[in-house]
Amino acid sequence: MTIENKPFVRQHINKPFDTFTIKLNQEERTEFEKWKYLLQQNKDSTAMKQLASIGAKVLLDEKTKEILSVVMNNYRKNKRLGIVDFD
Repeated sequence: MTIENKPFVRQHINKPFDTFTIKLNQEERTEFEKWKYLLQQNKDSTAMKQLASIGAKVLLDEKTKEILSVVMNNYRKNKRLGIVDFD
């Protein structure tokens, strides 16, 4: 008795997962390779997951929120006063 698997058909339906494609230009790829080296991670997908996790932790940190709040408040005040030194 043999089990026949159909090609290009998902065999493990009970294991849901999600994928997406990222296109990187040459400059982005060069930066990504530097980040992979910094993380000591050779696999692109694992490095991307780790970078996303680190980035989320940084952005959601209370110190980062305070910094962004100050910067955005300055931007709002400058725009209201007509100061266009920064874009």
